[in-house]
Amino acid sequence: MTTASPAPGPIGDLVVVNIGLLVTPAGSAPRRGRDLGDVVEIPRAAVVARGGRLVFVGPEADLPASAMPPGAETLDAGGAAVIPGFVDAHTHLVYAGDRDAEIRRRLAGATYREIAAEGGGIVRTVAATRAADPGTLASALAARLDEMLLAGTTSAEVKSGYGLQTAAEIRSLEAIATIARDHPVRLVPTFLGAHEVPPEHRARRERYVDLLVQEMIPEVGRRGLAVFGDVFCEEGVFTVAESRRILEASRAAGLGLRLHADELAWTGGAELAAEMGARSADHLLFVSDAGMAALARAGCAATLLPSAAFYLRLGRFAPARALVTAGAPVALATDGNPGGGLSPSMPFAMTVACFGMGLSLEETLTAATLNAAYSAGLDADTGSLETGKRADFVLLRSARLLDLVRVGVPVVRTVVAGGRVVVRDGARTV
Repeated sequence: MTTASPAPGPIGDLVVVNIGLLVTPAGSAPRRGRDLGDVVEIPRAAVVARGGRLVFVGPEADLPASAMPPGAETLDAGGAAVIPGFVDAHTHLVYAGDRDAEIRRRLAGATYREIAAEGGGIVRTVAATRAADPGTLASALAARLDEMLLAGTTSAEVKSGYGLQTAAEIRSLEAIATIARDHPVRLVPTFLGAHEVPPEHRARRERYVDLLVQEMIPEVGRRGLAVFGDVFCEEGVFTVAESRRILEASRAAGLGLRLHADELAWTGGAELAAEMGARSADHLLFVSDAGMAALARAGCAATLLPSAAFYLRLGRFAPARALVTAGAPVALATDGNPGGGLSPSMPFAMTVACFGMGLSLEETLTAATLNAAYSAGLDADTGSLETGKRADFVLLRSARLLDLVRVGVPVVRTVVAGGRVVVRDGARTV
């Protein structure tokens, strides 16, 4: 398995003082059940990074002179709150074209299934992505990551899946690798050739599964282009049996496992994710009680995408409270994509999780940081503010954590990634 991209460029030393309130998830990942909302709050705090790593997190009154790196940049938080950088654990950001017309159709009452059956949805984006050159894909990805960065995201999982041909999928993954070398957002690449059965294979869909298992997945593994392999296990897309075969091939190629599960109907996707030892099962709007219990037993992250359910007008959200009660590790992500994940903002995903799914603000903070890092395989390195971890954090514009759910107003003032100030006063600096 490959590893996530390192932070680009030189990593600086940084001291942040005059923090009105520092809030971070407590303990090791993943946080479950009642522990999901267990956060540490430190008023009048300070943070010190040396070589891109946190060497002090605590009350400013306790900051020892020995912790101050010589020549470090000093940042005055002005009494604002500091939280960990967001980890967006499920995105589809490598694509060309748009789906504006079908989004308008959805607003007029058409359903996701109806649009897909008429040749829209994923396959429309596939056509545009196959026609795009590598530079176009890379520059579009960088622009989308810039939007996420300004909203406080410092790490993100990014999937391929709009090529659905070997060369086109490789091109998408290479675009991720290209941008990962220089962009402040740390990237975790995922191969999602099993996003849909492309039109040219629908008459004999088994040929496409064979292509995935025998050619595409081994080639991705050989080239070391992905950390995870994923599959859209869904009614009308890939069956449980097909998904199992695809996941087995992914594991044989050295990839970790992820799964789109039970989004539009119950298929047993969550149960399959647990059976296969997947790191994450995502969506889960129709997850069964047995599936929730299986995810909890397996320690498989339940990565929920409330923004997607909102934009797709699915009429329901994943049962977040039931998943928490069952003991599954709940994480959040934006599902950034051209059809249903229209917001790059993790604070917006948190807002919908609070007011649509019934989670508390503290639970959503943990789900969007430490548990999301667990979902992406980054929890040992980021997702909480503690010594030894990467210095990835966000300064808000006030000391009120509740400002995170005030949609439509600027919330994030400064973003630090790997000890460097990468967003200052709402603008990217590097």
